[in-house]
Amino acid sequence: EGGQTLSQAMDTHPHVFSKVFVSLIRAGEASGDLPQVLENLTQSLKWEDELASHSKKLLLYPAFVGTIVLAATLFLMVYMVPQLKVFVRNMGQTLPPQTQALFFVSDLLTQYWFVFAALPVVAVVGLQIALRTNPLARARVDGLKLHIPVLGEILKKIILSRFANTFAMLYASGIPVLDSIRSTQDVVGNRVVQIALARVEQSIREGKNVAIAFHDVGLFPPLVVRMLRVGENTGGLDKALRNVSYFYNRDVKESVERAQAMIEPLLTLIMGALLGWIMLSVIGPIYDVIARLKP
Repeated sequence: EGGQTLSQAMDTHPHVFSKVFVSLIRAGEASGDLPQVLENLTQSLKWEDELASHSKKLLLYPAFVGTIVLAATLFLMVYMVPQLKVFVRNMGQTLPPQTQALFFVSDLLTQYWFVFAALPVVAVVGLQIALRTNPLARARVDGLKLHIPVLGEILKKIILSRFANTFAMLYASGIPVLDSIRSTQDVVGNRVVQIALARVEQSIREGKNVAIAFHDVGLFPPLVVRMLRVGENTGGLDKALRNVSYFYNRDVKESVERAQAMIEPLLTLIMGALLGWIMLSVIGPIYDVIARLKP
């Protein structure tokens, strides 16, 4: 009503409409194909929601089981072990190393519980401050995320899928390649990938074609580079990128299912090992005393 275009009005609300969203709306206004752009945005938002649900599905179960394991271990260490410690030591025999280690850990948790309670909070707050104020620290943390066993590979596929889908939407809407690559830097959510995309943009400015620029960075898998080369040669870069996005989206679903199948027995094994260590450390000396009392 004030005379602004739709994209200009949306640009005044960055907390609601992202730069990519506004760029697409602006491109739709310029090309006269705003309904198609809005349809593409609708599909993209649905896809993003589905991708987020897969990520939460991967992390929810380990977080729940890990919390249960941690709570059970703390209860045993702080409440049960100190009560059994007096009884075991009164037996008057030399304690095995695993029992001594158990009692040492229990004493630390009992006497310095406030340190162990405050340490995670201090670590999280300190890490957040470092990530906000130090770009180098953020780049290193983002790099470590991509190398976490199992989870790092899935995270990389999610980032590449988001990049390919966003790049395809921007390019299909008539936005130039360089502007499209610059806009995708804001949606990948990883500093290492952002730096790589900035290098790609600079290489294209220097005259390299898209496929070679992505290949020279060394971060993007051969599949992405090959599809970019095919898209350049056929004039269907957006279609090639959508195929990449589809492939990684499907691969993420399969990887999440495989990771869950691996994480469940692994967490069970960890929980069994902790409980087994506690039980063996406490019951072992008692069993030795009973064995000696037998005629």
